[in-house]
Amino acid sequence: MTNDKSKATPFRPDRRSLLKGATTAAGLLAAARLSLPAGACAQGAGPEVRGTKLGYIALTDAAPLVIAKEKGFFTKHGLPDMDISRQASWGATRDNIALGLARNGIDGAHMLRPKIHMYTAGTVTANNVPVPMYNLLNLNEDCQAISVSNEYKDLAVGLNAAPLKAAFERKKAAGKELTAAMTFPGGTHDLWIRYWFAAGGIDPDSDIKVIVVPPPQMVANMKVGNMDVFCVGEPWNEQLVNQDIGYTACTTGELWNRHPEKVLGMRTDFVDRNPVATQAILMAVMEAQMWCEKAENKQEMAEIVSRRQWFNVPVADIIGRIRGEINYGLGRKVNDPKLAMKFWGENGSSSYPWKSLDTWFITENIRWNKFPVNTDIKALVDRTNRSDLWSAAAKTLGVAGAPTGDSRGIETFFDGVKFDPADPMGYLKTVKIKRAAV
Repeated sequence: MTNDKSKATPFRPDRRSLLKGATTAAGLLAAARLSLPAGACAQGAGPEVRGTKLGYIALTDAAPLVIAKEKGFFTKHGLPDMDISRQASWGATRDNIALGLARNGIDGAHMLRPKIHMYTAGTVTANNVPVPMYNLLNLNEDCQAISVSNEYKDLAVGLNAAPLKAAFERKKAAGKELTAAMTFPGGTHDLWIRYWFAAGGIDPDSDIKVIVVPPPQMVANMKVGNMDVFCVGEPWNEQLVNQDIGYTACTTGELWNRHPEKVLGMRTDFVDRNPVATQAILMAVMEAQMWCEKAENKQEMAEIVSRRQWFNVPVADIIGRIRGEINYGLGRKVNDPKLAMKFWGENGSSSYPWKSLDTWFITENIRWNKFPVNTDIKALVDRTNRSDLWSAAAKTLGVAGAPTGDSRGIETFFDGVKFDPADPMGYLKTVKIKRAAV
């Protein structure tokens, strides 16, 4: 008989640990009562389990999960058995979340934000079987990038993708295939590269072939000529530049400053069954985000996540861009803190899961036919976004001035296009290249 240590086990603290954790336990109980039905915490103040398994991809924005484990924040909040498990690809993450820990999968993960909506609706799952998910918090803002092969070095492409249009036409006329890579259909990187192409007059469905490549395989594939352009998170754009295989055209923070990126997504059955443990997970990750946000911790953070058991990449491929020190390649360098990766922001504004931002992702996926035009956007957002749980955790942690409400307001993109979350269809009517018939 095997002893499966990955399975969640009941948390039965001894008297000493109860006394030591009295303050935290009381806070967890208060937070859970704020957001859950009466009697939900009848089992006691401590977490219902000692931990669970969360997945991550080797991307810098997974740092809060790694740091929560390495720095003991999970243990601090009563979850000593948390397992942060590396996933091979976003497809593998999807399949393991569909299984859940009970079937040797995972109960949640560092995730592309739109996947919360797609899993819940069953649009990208096996046999289109819905896997209900919650968006618990935003792990980071900004610091992804769009990079171009050295084949187009003479164009020095930047925010404006238009110069590539004629180059693409010449290459196609010569009978050569054009390929742009992203990490998952309908995911954030797919939407960034599509927005960038379309803003430059390039149709991402007819002018170039968009393919899926796992993040850690991007650089190797561009090196052997399998792609012309890619969009991915760090540290892979920086690694591309450091290996002189291509250059960065723009960071995604230049496309849309302070845009949301990855989230902590969890299966609804775990959250609903383990309300106190969920609050403990939230608080641990939020404290890790606060730690990652501090300038004095950036070097140590880069050193930790670079280790073989986490990312297995050089610190030099990580450290610059998390600080806003962007080496685009081609001799162009910028030091702009505005472009740095944000983990916490002012009073948790980067961590708070704004519903208005979920609204944009669903709307943009409607734009590219990933969701039908008649999708009830508000209902899907309300079903999946648990900003109430974030607020309860923030209150227990004593976060002053924490965000409240559903909307961050009107968003403005680099090309001047605006998105009003109160009028998503109005936004779709303004964009020229799209698949949605609106």
